[in-house]
Amino acid sequence: MNRIDLQRLADERIADAQALLEVGRWAAAYYLIGYAVECALKACIARQFRAEDVPEKSLVNQFYSHNLSELLKLAGLGLAHDVRVGTDRTYQDYWNTVRDWRESSRYDNRITEQKARDLFAAVTDPTSGVLPWLKTLW
Repeated sequence: MNRIDLQRLADERIADAQALLEVGRWAAAYYLIGYAVECALKACIARQFRAEDVPEKSLVNQFYSHNLSELLKLAGLGLAHDVRVGTDRTYQDYWNTVRDWRESSRYDNRITEQKARDLFAAVTDPTSGVLPWLKTLW
C-alpha cells in the first residue's frame, strides 16, 4: 500500500459511508467515516517515507495506530493543526468530534443517526471539514 492507495481509500470510504447514511446504516457509516480520516492521516505520514530509506522501526510501528490524535502528531501536522484550530472555530469543533472516533466503533451498534451525521459533516464539510484540510497536506 502506498500514499496514493491511502488517498484513494480515504475517498472511497467516504463514498461508502455516504451510501450507508442514505440507507440508515448509522453504525457502519460512522466507522467508515473515521476510517477515511485514518487513511488520510496515514497518507500524510507516508509522505515521510523515501523509496530507498529504511524508516525508523518506531515510526513504522506507530503508523499502525488507529488513534487519530496520535496519527496527526506522527504526520508532523501538530503546528499546522494548531494554527487551523486558532483561525477556524468550526474546524476546532469538527476536530473535537473527529478525535473521539475509535476503531472499536465497528463493534458498536448503538451509534445514532445524529452521531453518524455529525461525524460526516465534521469530516466532509468543504470549508472547515477535517478531510478537505488533510487533502491539502497529503
